[in-house]
Amino acid sequence: VQLQASGGGLVQTGGSLSLSCAASASGFTLDYYAIGWFRQAPGKERRGVACIYSRHGNTYYLESVKGRFTISVDNAKNTVYLQVTDLKPEDTAVYYCAPVHSTGWGECQLRPLTEFNSWGQGTLVTVSS
Repeated sequence: VQLQASGGGLVQTGGSLSLSCAASASGFTLDYYAIGWFRQAPGKERRGVACIYSRHGNTYYLESVKGRFTISVDNAKNTVYLQVTDLKPEDTAVYYCAPVHSTGWGECQLRPLTEFNSWGQGTLVTVSS
């Protein structure tokens, strides 16, 4: 199953975007999984920025995006969103979504499932200064 990220674009510093993550195949219910958002800036490794395990009411954020990014799930649309606000030039990256690991207590982790290898093209967010 591939998760399709969309909603990126070019914004100025301080701007906002709403990124969406949808499954490419029917029958894949995002709410059943812990889902994370990742980003990869030019010349850097892909890194997790936020995750959600909706059925456990759990979210987790990378420290540098806390208070600016909000992850959520719309079960009716089977879509995971990442609302990004107060964008900075260092947020410029290709953003991806993927199922992630979780603890036995239902806490999501910013680590993609080992068996997941369908990252797709992601969605590019460019923040101009």
